[in-house]
Amino acid sequence: MPPSQRRVLIIGGSFAGLCVARDLKDHFLVTIVDAKEFFEYTPGVLRAYVKPKHLDALTFTLYPVIEGRMGCKFIWGEVTDLNGSERTATVKPMFCQEKEVIDFDFCVIAAGCNFGVFHKWGESLWFPTIHEAARPEGSWPHLDERFLEGRRRHILEEYSAIQQLNEKSAQILVVGAGFIGVEWITELQHFFPKLKLTIIDALPQCLGPLPARAAAYCSRYMQKKGIKEFYNMKYNAKDPSFYSSLGIQGKPDKEYICIGVKASNYFMPSEVLSEKGPGGGGWILMDMTLAVKTREGKVWSSDEQGYPRIYAVGDCNYGCV
Repeated sequence: MPPSQRRVLIIGGSFAGLCVARDLKDHFLVTIVDAKEFFEYTPGVLRAYVKPKHLDALTFTLYPVIEGRMGCKFIWGEVTDLNGSERTATVKPMFCQEKEVIDFDFCVIAAGCNFGVFHKWGESLWFPTIHEAARPEGSWPHLDERFLEGRRRHILEEYSAIQQLNEKSAQILVVGAGFIGVEWITELQHFFPKLKLTIIDALPQCLGPLPARAAAYCSRYMQKKGIKEFYNMKYNAKDPSFYSSLGIQGKPDKEYICIGVKASNYFMPSEVLSEKGPGGGGWILMDMTLAVKTREGKVWSSDEQGYPRIYAVGDCNYGCV
């Protein structure tokens, strides 16, 4: 016998996913699927790398919040395929060898994005590596960041590495002077003042989308702290003269790439993903109602009356970029 309430499957338990669940839980049977066991406040994670105990203020375990306080269902697992016509999702639960198929009446994709634009899987320090296939090809395969403890160990490892760089007054290059780049280099300067810091950007000023006065304020601060700035300059590690033009002999001891975003919609068919966009495309296409659509502009999954059944919200869709 079918349930009396419609079933909503939400893919992703971060900002957008939890917000949608909160608003729908009184009217639908809501299930949230997330590949990691915890929520992390992404905008604050840079501080955790220079002050590890700050991670506790940025995270909480999803299960007790989703099931205990919100009254929704939580599945700790990774969605590997979404079928629009059948309205089913294939999920690999965290502690199961076999995949499971879950059916739903509506689905809201809130899978977010990654920040490592040059990496195959978008790997970066700013978001945990949570896709099972990405871990063996990543820079820290010995750590499982799907667990909160794995995330904590990664942050402690990076913190220790920065400490060692600071002790030898290492040369650090931050590529990208947007929100992340400026915050990261100033965090490094504040907590590790022995580092020799340089930041570059292809734009004529830092904090590109912000008003000129905001950029000037941040630039003055960085100058005051001895951070070298270079603008109208593209990153080109293959050019022998690139580093010397920054006043760096040889190569820097450490580089941090803080530019761009990369889609992580690996479970979606290509017919609903953009061919262009940041990081080479792969963003979910949607209409004005946030319903997922095909490249031809047709609603991808609809009921007998033509109403959409699958939506994409937050940083996973084409509108976010």
